[in-house]
Amino acid sequence: MLEAIREHAQGKIAKIILALITVPFALWGVDSYLKNAGDGPIAAKVGGQEIPQAEFAQALKDQQERMRSALGKNYDAAVMDRPEMRKSVLDGLINQRLILAEAAHEGLAISDAQLVRIIAGIEAFQENGKFNQSRYETLLRQQNMSPATFEHRLRQDMLVQVAQDGIVHPASLPRSVAERLMRINEQQRDVSQAVMPIEQFMSQSKVDASAVKDYYDKHQSEFKLPEQVRLEYVVLSAESLMSKTSVSEDEVAAYYKEHSAQFTQPEERQASHILISVAANAGAAEKSAAEEKARKVWQEAKDNPTNFAQLAKQYSQDPGSASQGGDLGFFARGAMVKPFDDAVFKMAPGELSRPVQSDFGYHIIKLVAVKPAKTRSLQEVHGEIELTLKKQKAGKKFAESAENFSNVVYEQGDSLKPVAQQLGLQVEQSAWVSRKGSDMPLLNNPKLLDAVFSDDVLKNKRNSEAIEVAPNVLVSARLLEYKPASMKPLEEVDAVLSQRLQRQQAAALAVKWGKDALAQLQQGKTPAGLNWSAAQAVSRIKPAGLEPAALKEAFKLKSDKLPGYAGIENAQGGFTLIKLTRVIEAGALDEARKQAYVQRFSNMLEQEYAADYLTSLKLRTKIDIKRESLEKTER
Repeated sequence: MLEAIREHAQGKIAKIILALITVPFALWGVDSYLKNAGDGPIAAKVGGQEIPQAEFAQALKDQQERMRSALGKNYDAAVMDRPEMRKSVLDGLINQRLILAEAAHEGLAISDAQLVRIIAGIEAFQENGKFNQSRYETLLRQQNMSPATFEHRLRQDMLVQVAQDGIVHPASLPRSVAERLMRINEQQRDVSQAVMPIEQFMSQSKVDASAVKDYYDKHQSEFKLPEQVRLEYVVLSAESLMSKTSVSEDEVAAYYKEHSAQFTQPEERQASHILISVAANAGAAEKSAAEEKARKVWQEAKDNPTNFAQLAKQYSQDPGSASQGGDLGFFARGAMVKPFDDAVFKMAPGELSRPVQSDFGYHIIKLVAVKPAKTRSLQEVHGEIELTLKKQKAGKKFAESAENFSNVVYEQGDSLKPVAQQLGLQVEQSAWVSRKGSDMPLLNNPKLLDAVFSDDVLKNKRNSEAIEVAPNVLVSARLLEYKPASMKPLEEVDAVLSQRLQRQQAAALAVKWGKDALAQLQQGKTPAGLNWSAAQAVSRIKPAGLEPAALKEAFKLKSDKLPGYAGIENAQGGFTLIKLTRVIEAGALDEARKQAYVQRFSNMLEQEYAADYLTSLKLRTKIDIKRESLEKTER
């Protein structure tokens, strides 16, 4: 609930801005494909609008970075090669184009005045409470964005949000339907499993050399190796120039003085609350009852102020803080919904508020502590300032060197040594690279790949042009070695292919055995060789380790005749038998749990409305997806 309060207060536009200034374009830089939107290959066409391959590549990279950040060591880079993942990312870009086109058709627009008002109201761009153009430009520059790029992206994203808000209204379910769905969700079933793995049938699977050869001959596209090159290349980047950049103590001190507001931490307050929830659109009687209950709880808290935490655990309907005695931790002004925020920042430590109404219900608030505003000292922020100034200087130096870099690699196109010597760069060598990329992210830029596989590089043996592969990163490459497209020889894939075919045969035997065993069970017979696991209680929201498909089958079984049996081909290629022995209906739910369900169901409905709307747009819009964009990257 705390997160909900904060999100509601900050609003969707604030989230858009936060995303824009904290997720820099790391591959091309938006400026590049705003200026050259019509250049180069495309990934899809949506009506009359093109989605450049470069934009799709950037979206894939953004998704890759989000997954890498979320999963850490568990992240598998190969996941981005899967067609379904690539299609999901491309679908997101297509949906954006559809909504923007519909918004334009309906005459929706974000005016310059609206854009200026939104940007001017962002604290990150302010000094002493007022918009500061220098601070605005500095912060964007640190994220490798120009104001024009940022404003273009912000206008587009705001327009998408406005269009979506006009489509999807808050959804609600009749109480009877909601309660039935709650009971279905909370129902438990005792389920046992008997798994037949394919390993038990491997000895019965026989694959001879002729079968392997036959498969190889009929599926040669699986064994094609693309043409490949090995390159030498030079890189000019602002980041590498930072190591050659120095910053004086006077420069650090001057920056600190000029940007003092940037290093001031605002006042924060710690509060606890007891929430008596009631929906913003509830009827008068329901609101009145909630208000009366809040008054009684407030009186009880007033009479026993030392028992506030216990009262929060007893009465509060905020699942996020009730178990913590209502504690919301420290937060700055503007972090909570306005009525809550206004009340907290007028209170004195230890003070208890009367019930405060917000869209979430009625809050009884206790101010716990105040952390005054504080300006971090020059010593504390010295490292941050030094890094910022180094980035600025390196960026300027990069801008000064970029034109020279481009000219030299073109004018002295038979070698990379001249540009390396002039600018103090290192000539490096790559591993093998195909048209779909390599294991080196730096060389995966679509425009660079087009250049190194061009006749000018392959046949004429010249340097590629200077390619911007990321903001403030230029690369030029030339050919060292070339391998034409070929087929993997049968001898190289024979062992792997033989094992694959053997497992396919074993899987087919396991499935046949499983289906035969299921038929016997459903006839009341007991097949030999079954080893049932202990029964465990599962529900739709607590699968207890059951595969989603197995869980689905367990809840499809009728409960009027037990035990009931079902079976599925499992994810490992074998067969899983499922036995249902008992159904446990849901008991009574407390009000807080009911409210959580209602909110979840409402969110699901809103998502369905949005999906249906997008489907209707797709049905009346010609969409052409370049299938090669969805292919797995070849290495």
